[in-house]
Amino acid sequence: MKQVLRKGLKHIVVDEVPDPAPAPHHVLVRPVYSLISAGTETASIHKESLLSSVAENPSHLRKIYDAMKVAGPVRTVAEVQAKFSEYAALGYSGAGYVVDRHPSVTDLEIGSRVAYGGEGTGHAETVLSGRLLTARIPDEVSFEEACFTTLGAIAMHGVRMANLGVGDVVAVVGMGMIGQLVAQIARAQGAVVIALDLRPDRITLAERLGADHAFAPGDEAERRIAALTAGRGADCVIVAAAAKSSAPVELALRLCRERGRVVVVGAVEMNLSRDLMYVKEIDVVVSRAYGPGSYDPAYERQARDYPAGYVRWTENRNMEEFLRLIATKRVDVRPMISHTFDLAQASAAYDTIMAPGSNSLAVVLRYPDPAVSGSELTFTPRRRVDLAPAAPRKSGDLKVALVGAGNLARWAHLPNIAKIDGVSLHAVYSASGPRGATYGKRFGAAYASSDYQQILDDKDIEIVLIVSRNQQHAEQAEAALRAGKHVFLEKPMALTELECRALNTAVEESGRLLTVGFNRRFAPFYVEQKRMLSRRSGPAVVNCRVNSPGLSGTYWAAEAAHGGAILGEGCHFTDLLYWLLESEPVWVSGACLPTTAKEPIGDHNVATTIGFADGSVANLTYCTIGSKTSAGERVEGWAPGLGAIVEDFKWFQSRTGTRSTKSKWWPEKGYEQQMRGFIESIRKGAAPAVSVRDGARSTLVCLRILESVRDRTPRTVDLDALLG
Repeated sequence: MKQVLRKGLKHIVVDEVPDPAPAPHHVLVRPVYSLISAGTETASIHKESLLSSVAENPSHLRKIYDAMKVAGPVRTVAEVQAKFSEYAALGYSGAGYVVDRHPSVTDLEIGSRVAYGGEGTGHAETVLSGRLLTARIPDEVSFEEACFTTLGAIAMHGVRMANLGVGDVVAVVGMGMIGQLVAQIARAQGAVVIALDLRPDRITLAERLGADHAFAPGDEAERRIAALTAGRGADCVIVAAAAKSSAPVELALRLCRERGRVVVVGAVEMNLSRDLMYVKEIDVVVSRAYGPGSYDPAYERQARDYPAGYVRWTENRNMEEFLRLIATKRVDVRPMISHTFDLAQASAAYDTIMAPGSNSLAVVLRYPDPAVSGSELTFTPRRRVDLAPAAPRKSGDLKVALVGAGNLARWAHLPNIAKIDGVSLHAVYSASGPRGATYGKRFGAAYASSDYQQILDDKDIEIVLIVSRNQQHAEQAEAALRAGKHVFLEKPMALTELECRALNTAVEESGRLLTVGFNRRFAPFYVEQKRMLSRRSGPAVVNCRVNSPGLSGTYWAAEAAHGGAILGEGCHFTDLLYWLLESEPVWVSGACLPTTAKEPIGDHNVATTIGFADGSVANLTYCTIGSKTSAGERVEGWAPGLGAIVEDFKWFQSRTGTRSTKSKWWPEKGYEQQMRGFIESIRKGAAPAVSVRDGARSTLVCLRILESVRDRTPRTVDLDALLG
């Protein structure tokens, strides 16, 4: 399919990417029209120089510096350069026909006319839309009108936050698309609307669309509003402007009556005058997106609706109500359309919006008519896109397929594969067409696909590198093994005991190799620490402290469905402890923070003791509440007459008769060494250094830790009982 993409920082292109596949609680839509959100979408397009962009937002330099501390200068420079050719999807509001749906969606039929919205939908010939971000279009509403629905829901939520009643005077500052919609919705609610904008054409349009009063927000605005309200001022001011200063909000405070309300919908600075707020005792409210449900993964991705008796106006119900207002002629969007472009002309559309002095307002993209066979829509998805002619296959060459286009693949695994002779990236599978195409082009893949079965059916592919979301690991790895592929599986290998057994069986029955991405076994300082501990004459004590403050809140890996912190990340350290001590873990006992609070999540923050068969003991402390300036991980190993400490891959200290300290400028994490070792194992037909049994052990220990911390009782660990 064709999709509008931002290439690098400033170029708009229309390129071929794979069609998305239906996901649970989602539908596929073939758009007829989509709307360009001038403010949100153009904010990420930097027509000026890179230096100007950095000067405007110095935080970019901090991000580069932080990345350099983790990945080193060479890798960081490569990633910064790659930004100039990387694809990013644009757009989040459109309308078209449902052409496919996941079985979990039962209340929308193929062929339904719908409006859609939400981050990631984009300007594309096929759109994957969450069920609760999809609304039926009434017969009286055209696709061209319906493509405003997402922007309309934003405006509607802003009006709801204003708590307007019949006869309330509301001033709307900024008469762009959102402002025009806010004004119409407020008037439909019975408010007296005053429209303010610096541009005469937008003032004229606001009057045409029903604003009771409209004028420029100059020096006379405060006096004129006072005259219209018998000196009281506006009951509410809704700021729908976009500005890099606090001027629109300061104006709103001056226009608002005593104990009135200011609602901020637009992207503006908010350095507010305390004196004005104090004297008038004004409420200032920020309106978030389309309404309740925004940014809630359970609502937007899993279609867990909020009961209407408790949350009357959600994102989806706001979308439906906006469409009803268009159908009943209470809102008119047609006069707002200033330009219409075909999809292939998307670059010209964005140039029109961003041109100095542009008179554009609502700019819409028009799509080719969907294919119709008889009276039914026909949809033939193209889920594979060839990126370059496949190079002639060389003798002994190993073809790799990447599954899941995540950051770890981009920063570590794919660059490492490129360094290894006789190994090449052949295909990229990703649910995100733009990301899959970006990774494929950058690292020389023959094609990108959004259909995992195509990877499994490709006889040229011998190795599958899986870096997808945690809950997908075991299922994807088992399918690859049974399709005759070797598997490099990022941690965690599995999230349940059943998955561990299934993968172990698949390895035995397929004869293929599986390794798990426990890179710490290959990091130079951990290798040195193990070498020292292997010389011990008795049991050891190991203290492993991990500080991971980023793994909390709304970050996907923090969710229980993805394994949470312990299964998802703690497995690194349960494996590391086994490997350092070369002894099987036999029991665990631990405690966690209270689990009653939503944040911090209690069982992400644990202190546990692990006992080993040789009498060694280890303490594992994992927390997500620490400071970002603290060390990320510190592992101390002690045995009779010796000690060895590693911190953040960059610092090592040994203590025997004397003390010796080593350090590195940049961390060496062992990714390249592990990948090279796995490739060598395949070529020699030897067992990999990290086996399916190792992956099962780490998962089992983590599961027992979670059981122990929840009821504060010790648990035994028996790997043989799990795998036989």
